Amino acid sequence: MDIIVDAIMIVLQPINLFYITIGVIPGIIVGAIPGLTATLAIALLLPFTFTLDTVPALLMLVGIFVGGLYGGCITAILVNTPGTPGAAAAAIDGYPLCLKGMGGKTLTIATISSFAGGLISAIIMIFASPAVAGFALRFSSGEYTMLAVFGLTVIFSVSGKSLTKGIISGLLGLLVATVGMDQIMPTTRFTFGISQMMIGLPLLPVFIGLFAVAEVLKLVEQSITENKQVVSSIDKLSTKAEEIKSILPSFKELYALKVTIIKSGILGSLIGALPGAGANMAAFVAYGEAKRASKNRELFGHGSIEGVAAAQAGNNAITGGALIPMLSLGIPGDAVTAVLLGALTIQGLSPGPRLFVQHLDVVYPIFIGLLFANFIMLVVGLVGAKQISKLAMLSKTTLVPLILIFSLVGAYAAQASTYHMLITFLFGILGYVLLKFDFPIAPIGLAVVLGPIVERSLRTALLRSDGSLLIFVSSPISFILLLLTLLTVAITIKGKLKSIR
Repeated sequence: MDIIVDAIMIVLQPINLFYITIGVIPGIIVGAIPGLTATLAIALLLPFTFTLDTVPALLMLVGIFVGGLYGGCITAILVNTPGTPGAAAAAIDGYPLCLKGMGGKTLTIATISSFAGGLISAIIMIFASPAVAGFALRFSSGEYTMLAVFGLTVIFSVSGKSLTKGIISGLLGLLVATVGMDQIMPTTRFTFGISQMMIGLPLLPVFIGLFAVAEVLKLVEQSITENKQVVSSIDKLSTKAEEIKSILPSFKELYALKVTIIKSGILGSLIGALPGAGANMAAFVAYGEAKRASKNRELFGHGSIEGVAAAQAGNNAITGGALIPMLSLGIPGDAVTAVLLGALTIQGLSPGPRLFVQHLDVVYPIFIGLLFANFIMLVVGLVGAKQISKLAMLSKTTLVPLILIFSLVGAYAAQASTYHMLITFLFGILGYVLLKFDFPIAPIGLAVVLGPIVERSLRTALLRSDGSLLIFVSSPISFILLLLTLLTVAITIKGKLKSIR
């Protein structure tokens, strides 16, 4: 209990609340812009956390995560254009309600539901962490190896439509992770005589290039006709200006949604902990369950407040759920948590069970910071939704140059190095080419982070066991992890063969 109180006092420091706030606001803005994501927001602002202390840096990133997931519902409800994939479920009933003159009320309920879902997930995460910390004490190099290998199977979940392309992207990420000095022997690998590469490819420029610059280059390719769509969307927003600041929901209306919101929050938290599930699945599963249990099913799809509440509670509840496996096991569930995993590594922390043993002074402030980020999101969402919605309709011709400059300057600023800018640009081109040919980016980021952990723990375990592979099945934990890995691979291959037939 004392450590929770200490964490609350740390987060309540004005400077830490400030960093959470400046994470939440741009997170909401980027999340509201169709085509941009929370992943892009985190990748863009990651360089500005590089010079911060560990806790403020991670609190800022948690704020972006929370804001980015919520922001997508603003444009989903007002102009039927989800800013993020998870917000698509909110658009099903949110936009019809907006057309009926209930835009303000719907947006308020979506904001409160997002807040409640995020709050539920944060509370679940706080109470689950002691069990995780106790479990972490039982890990050695053998268990770490099997855990990291199991983590790599997440590549199957984030591979998108083509498993083959996902595996190729993952292998490419593992190759990138081998660049630099060997972790055991004093030899260099794939440095090509370039001295800067002896310490490996820097994670920050790699992530900015893959997740920000690549997206910018992809946006450049978009059709010119989108300008007409943007103008049309702004016109729609202007006609709804009065609606956005219109009637607030009554306490009775909100109270009637309590069961739906709580159930959706719990569902979203559980789904968020599953690798590869993400906000999209959480929102639609919560929406489907709300429809199944509702007494007014006929309203779903035509304008149901209950449907909006369920979708947004489920959508934002993945925050706590996704952070549990990311922090405790070093297994990110999607692209956003893969970038957050990279941020932990950049801050000098080793994600995984040992984090809960050695750095509880960092872990608990993240948990409490997640709570406060949801409160800040609630205030910003209720006060500034109308302004954010208009900002979200900025032309891509304005946004693209700004994002590109922001990315390159951020990569340079972290180390004042033009070499980092070059790495960022090269990986941006690589990411763009991969996206062009429908190769997923998330497996590369995942493999770049987990690759060194797999190699280091594998070789350490083999040195300890004099080369015996029995060390990987000698304990119940490592044996179960091996079985889970094999089971995941088998299920994935079975599913692939079934789809071919």
